[in-house]
Amino acid sequence: MMSKRTTFLAGALALLSTTVMAAETVEVFSTSGCGCCIGWMKHFEEAGFEVSNENLAMADLYAKKTGAGLKPGQTSCHTGFAGGYVVEGHVPAAEVKRLLAERPDAIGLAVPDMPAGSPGMGTSDEPYEVLLVARDGTSTVFARYPK
Repeated sequence: MMSKRTTFLAGALALLSTTVMAAETVEVFSTSGCGCCIGWMKHFEEAGFEVSNENLAMADLYAKKTGAGLKPGQTSCHTGFAGGYVVEGHVPAAEVKRLLAERPDAIGLAVPDMPAGSPGMGTSDEPYEVLLVARDGTSTVFARYPK
C-alpha cells in the first residue's frame, strides 16, 4: 500500500509528465504529398515531439498562415502550432524547444521560403535565419544556421 507522500509524488510526476508532453506537441498543416514537409515532421518526431498533420487545400493553408499573423515574406510550405506559438516552415526543433522554454511575447518562429540544409531540405551549408515574429508582424533574428 502506498503512503500519502508516495501517492502525492506519483500524482505530481504524472501531472508534470503530462504538462511536458503537451508542451512538446506540434500540430502541422500542409498540402498533400509534400516530401520536405514529411521530412520536417520526421525531424520533429526524432527530437521528441508528438506530431499531428492535417493536409489542406492551398487556400485553406494560406488562411491558417494569415490567421496566425504571418505576413508575406515570412511564409514557407507548412505551418505548425506548438505551445500557443506558430512555427512556420523549416524551423529546427532545437529552436522550438528554446522558444517554448523562453516563452517570448511573440506569435512564433518562421523560416521563410525553403532554404537548403534546413530540416526536411537535405544537407547544405547554405546559411539561413530563424525569425522571431512579433505580434505586430515585424521580425528579428532568433537564430542563424549553420551555427
